[in-house]
Amino acid sequence: MKEEIIDILKCSDNNFISGQSISEKLGITRAAVWKYINKLKEEGYKIEAISKKGYRLKSCPDLLTYTEIKDILNTKYIGRNIIHFDSIKCTNDSAKKLAEEGAKEGTVVIAEEQTAGRGRFRREWVAAKYKSIIMSIILRPNTNSACVYQITQIAAAAIGKAIEELNINVGIKWPNDIIINWRKVCGILTEASGEIDKINYVVVGIGVNVNQESLDFPKEVLSKASSIRIEKNEHISRKLLLCSFFEKFEMLYNEFKNCENAKSAIEYCRQKSILLGKTIEVERKKQVVIAKVLEIAPDGCLIVQYEDGKKDRLISGEVSLHRTY
Repeated sequence: MKEEIIDILKCSDNNFISGQSISEKLGITRAAVWKYINKLKEEGYKIEAISKKGYRLKSCPDLLTYTEIKDILNTKYIGRNIIHFDSIKCTNDSAKKLAEEGAKEGTVVIAEEQTAGRGRFRREWVAAKYKSIIMSIILRPNTNSACVYQITQIAAAAIGKAIEELNINVGIKWPNDIIINWRKVCGILTEASGEIDKINYVVVGIGVNVNQESLDFPKEVLSKASSIRIEKNEHISRKLLLCSFFEKFEMLYNEFKNCENAKSAIEYCRQKSILLGKTIEVERKKQVVIAKVLEIAPDGCLIVQYEDGKKDRLISGEVSLHRTY
């Protein structure tokens, strides 16, 4: 009901609209209208209320609800069904449950706060409330499991392109980290359910540090993590960034489905790679081995050469720049 009231206020052309008029349109009491108005104020909506005049919307908060982005979103299905939480343990876990229950492709679970978020290898992902973009996208690609890893690079390319629209140069640490000035601002965790020859669903979890300031990060990670606000030195509209990402993701993902490859996304990731030509550390079977990155192959694999001269194709895995960098 809150969404319907906001829609009515937004359509009032900055004029006052009476509580009676709202109650008649929605079939609820004026007392209920007043109750919902107060809840909206608690969420950050600036609503002017004057006796015998009614209510007028003055400004909206930077919330990542469908109500707040639908007027600026240009997609057909990605982000058209948003399940929004003020706080949640883990968006990926919630998205997987919804996927198991039949949620349609393009459904997004998004949260203002995540209390038990995780990155790859179950590492904790810390994100300040109302300052991040924390979401999981449900996908149902008609492909085999061998190609799923490319979806991570589709997400990386989409968020990289969206951030670059802010006139910020980004780098990509294959396969799932977005880097600005050698510090991480975004991580991606892709999880899939299916068999060898068929995927039931894919969940792409994405965490973006948007408006955090230095004090929002633990001191021990400041040398490794940053936010777009810190690097840009200005406040960023999360809503605009989110919509830009959805539009770019849908375009790249459609190419993946229609052409059975992620050529455009992988080429972008190659251009923005911070690993090409560098010496890296590869974690294999709980051991760290040294390798040189030769190329990102057309299928998105990382081509490396170990110190013994042997070459390898990495589909996924934990890699990092050698400590000399």
